[in-house]
Amino acid sequence: MRYSLPVTQALRLGGKVRSLRRRERLTQADLAERLGISPSYLNLIEHDRRSLTAPLLLKLAGLFHLDLDSFSGDDEARLAADLQEVFGDPLFEEHELLAADVREIAGSAPTARAVLSLYHAYQSARESARALAERLEEGIDVSGLDRLHLPSEEVSDVIQKNRNFFPGLEDAAESLTREARLDPADLYAGLVQYLKDAHGIEVVISTVEKDPTAVRRYEPQERRLVLSEVLPPRSRNFQLAHQIGLLTLQAAFAEIIGTSHLTTPDSLTLCKVALANYFAGAVLMPYERFRESAEAVRYDIELLGHRFRTSFEQVCHRLTTLQRPGGEGVPFHLIRVDIAGNISKRFSASGIRFARFSGACPRWNVGKAFMTPQTVRTQVSQMPDGTTYFSVSRTIRKSRAGYGSPHTLLAIELGCDIRHARRLVYADGVDLEKPEAAVPIGVTCRLCERLECGQRAFPSIQHRLSLDENVRNVSFYAPAPPARTG
Repeated sequence: MRYSLPVTQALRLGGKVRSLRRRERLTQADLAERLGISPSYLNLIEHDRRSLTAPLLLKLAGLFHLDLDSFSGDDEARLAADLQEVFGDPLFEEHELLAADVREIAGSAPTARAVLSLYHAYQSARESARALAERLEEGIDVSGLDRLHLPSEEVSDVIQKNRNFFPGLEDAAESLTREARLDPADLYAGLVQYLKDAHGIEVVISTVEKDPTAVRRYEPQERRLVLSEVLPPRSRNFQLAHQIGLLTLQAAFAEIIGTSHLTTPDSLTLCKVALANYFAGAVLMPYERFRESAEAVRYDIELLGHRFRTSFEQVCHRLTTLQRPGGEGVPFHLIRVDIAGNISKRFSASGIRFARFSGACPRWNVGKAFMTPQTVRTQVSQMPDGTTYFSVSRTIRKSRAGYGSPHTLLAIELGCDIRHARRLVYADGVDLEKPEAAVPIGVTCRLCERLECGQRAFPSIQHRLSLDENVRNVSFYAPAPPARTG
């Protein structure tokens, strides 16, 4: 499969209008009459030969009670990028699919999501078959092996769709702070007292001997919330706020979930957990005070952690939520991976795209963080289209108990467009004016056109594979250099 045009170029709205009309079971003549235009003009709009003007857009929104954000090009561009990755699978290698075809599919959101769901199912079935074969070889029980649905992917889509900003949860956090008269210097005592006074719930600290697995356990019958002794103070505060969110914000969660594409009970539960985590972060780091502090200390993550008594990861997450209209912070992207490169969290307000169906580019800053644990690393990186980013990354260690207990080592990256880099203290002393000094990165090998990359693991779909058994280049998948003459 070969692409003749970059799929990330500006997308038109004709496909959205056509999908909306078909969803409402209207003919072009019907919709044209309601909009006060001719059917021929509507036909030109639907085929992107005429632009959708602002007055017509407002009429459409009024007729069908639409949120104007539903016409945002960001959602369509994200769908197009995901589709490009899907069609980069070797499964489609022999099909001549052009970028214009991908854009047309992305323009019809229901069709695009159906294609993505189908590919998810195909990929999950393929992984299940592999796992099943391995288990059968080893004589292991295979009951319960079902990877068809990916709740984490669906929840990531909810967060991305809302740009990781939930005004209702921000308001609820501010209300709790006022109602419980929370003192920033002693949040723990205030949250414990609120649970007791408002909900009749007792907070108990449990030893590892009594409960070796759970860090938080709510027992509704006993009206008791049990926290593990291994939780540091910042994590205890977070878990208390998280539980308050689960107890008091079910209606707010349902409203958000009601506008989302969640298909399984596990997705619903995981989404509630993610929203409760958002609420907890908002309680520990109140929006305006946190944003003003972030600007004042130039986004010094560790200093913000000391000021708000929160962890490195909690601060990074909160920084990505500063999207309140009129009070925005730096638009960041965030990614968290394990040492094998598996992505467990991702969000992008910077415009950068993440791989959804394959491994991430090994040149990303987050992957290199494992080389220098607990040390903040900086990187200036550039995508093939010339977009340049500045990022910081560091490992984070999650430990369960005392000496000898297993721990998890992860890495987290926080990045932004190079235009915002000077607002970050980490950019001091970094030469941001030399594009040639930027580390060349991509989304994933299959979509990257950097043929000379020594870390390439798969051939690029952008170029036909050309091998010469007599020549070894920097990468097995890089084209062989021309033979010297003379």
